[in-house]
This record gives sequence, structure tokens and C-alpha cells, in this order.
Amino acid sequence: MQRREIKALRIGQNAAIVYGRLRMTRTGERLVQLSELGDRICVFGPSNSGKSTLAVAMARQRALPVVHLDLLYHQPGTDWRPRPTEEFLALHERAIAGERWVIEGNYSVCTPQRLQRATGVILLDISTLRSLFRYARRTLFERDRAGALEGARNGITWGMIHHIVAVTPGNRRRYAEMYRRIELPKVRLTSARAIDDGYREWKLVR
Repeated sequence: MQRREIKALRIGQNAAIVYGRLRMTRTGERLVQLSELGDRICVFGPSNSGKSTLAVAMARQRALPVVHLDLLYHQPGTDWRPRPTEEFLALHERAIAGERWVIEGNYSVCTPQRLQRATGVILLDISTLRSLFRYARRTLFERDRAGALEGARNGITWGMIHHIVAVTPGNRRRYAEMYRRIELPKVRLTSARAIDDGYREWKLVR
């Protein structure tokens, strides 16, 4: 058998390895192409992991509608005041009924319904420290960021810091277990460099 060239792409701990034309993550998963994820893509991940930015970039390239669950869950013109649960769930049902979309966000109360409609899944699984860094950067410097709630104040709060430090680690374990059980085309990116590599491989523009 002719020896196949193996090339390592330097993307940190989640380095991808190319066997001919087949790209693999360090965890042994194949790095799927965006087209393989279909026309209804769910983007999961902890707070401040880059879900909104990635969803917008994919939606732009694939000409898919993008849905930010935070904007469905919270009332516009408020400082992140939640909608009544029934109203949020109705908006969620309307969103997932579409034939083509990228939906970013978690909200476990309606995750099963979303996955039943999804054709592909992306999990961003960055570290807590990286989430804190992204939270500070976007709050201080990204006033017009993707997924921002109209009328909400932008400022660093102890409540969000506590959520990232104390709640996010448990959420990451829960998302990882959910991801393991999913039988759809999927990809898990476990570092900022891995996410950057995904942008390059998928030819996405931030």
C-alpha cells in the first residue's frame, strides 16, 4: 500500500490531522464539512463561547436564517428580562418549524424538540478561562455584537462572572454527554484554536 501523507494542522490541543483528504480532530472525530450538517444546524456551548458569532458566519455563507435563542427568551427593550415561559416555547416551536436555519443557544427545556428537527450539531467546548476572557472583551469592546438584546445594558456583572465560573463547568459536562448521545452529523471544537481552524476549514468570515 502506498504511504499516505500525514500533515498536522497546528490548532493547539485539538489539533486536526489530515489523512489524505480526511480531516480528523485530536479526539478522533472527523471534521465534517458544513454541507454535511444539513440545512438545520444547532450550535451549543457554554456562555461566551462564540456561538452567536459562529452562527452568523455560517448563516451568511449558507444563506440560512439565524436564530439567537437569547433573543427569543428575553423581552426586547429590557435589561434581559425573560418572557413568560409559554411565550418563549411558542416562539421556539415557530423557529424550529422552518425548513432551513442555524439556531444558537442551549435552553434545555426545549433542546429535545430542537434536536428532533436538526440535521447537524456543533458543540463549542472552550475552557472557563477562555469564556471569561470572551465575556470581558465582548462586553467592553463589542457593542454591536451578534445576538445582543436591543435595549439591554452592556456591563460586566458579578452575576455573569459567577455563572461562568460556578455554573458553566457543570454545563460543559452536560453538553458533552448530550453530544455523545447525538446520532446526527456533528463536530465538537474544544479550544479557541480549534474554532479558528473551523473558520478556516469552512471558509467562514467573522
